Amino acid sequence: MKRINEYKKLFGVEKEIELKLLKRSYRNLVKEWHPDKFQEGDALKEEAELQSRKIIDGYHFLVSMAPETKEKNLPEYTETITNAAILDYQHKGLLLEITFTDGATYEYFGVTKPMYLKMINSGNLNRFAKRTIYPKYTYRKSKRTLEAV
Repeated sequence: MKRINEYKKLFGVEKEIELKLLKRSYRNLVKEWHPDKFQEGDALKEEAELQSRKIIDGYHFLVSMAPETKEKNLPEYTETITNAAILDYQHKGLLLEITFTDGATYEYFGVTKPMYLKMINSGNLNRFAKRTIYPKYTYRKSKRTLEAV
C-alpha cells in the first residue's frame, strides 16, 4: 500500500486511477525530469536520471492497477482464479504474490501477516484465497511468469 500511495502522490492521483489524467501527468513529469535537459556534470543530472526511472516505474505500476486495465484483463483474471490452482506464494510486508498453475502471477496489496498465516494454515489454499483474498484485496498482474520464478 505504501508503494501505491507513493506513486499516486507522485502523479497527483487522488482516489481512482484515471488513465487519461495519469498519462497527462506522466508526460509532464517526464518533460520536467528528463535527463537530457541537464548538462553533463550538472548536479541535477544524476537526480533527474533517478527521478525519470521512478516516474517510468510508477506509471507502469499505476497503469496495471487502473480500473480500465483491470476491466480489460478481467476475463483472463477470472479464468485464472477459477480454473488454475495456486502453485507458489510469497508474502513480504503487506504484499502477497501468488503464482498459479497456468503461469500467471498476481500481486495482492494490503495482506497482513495474520491474514497470510490464516491462508497458509487453512485446509485448502485455493478455497481460502477464493473466499478471502481475491474479492477483498487490490491486485495487479505481475510481470513475473512461471518461467521467471
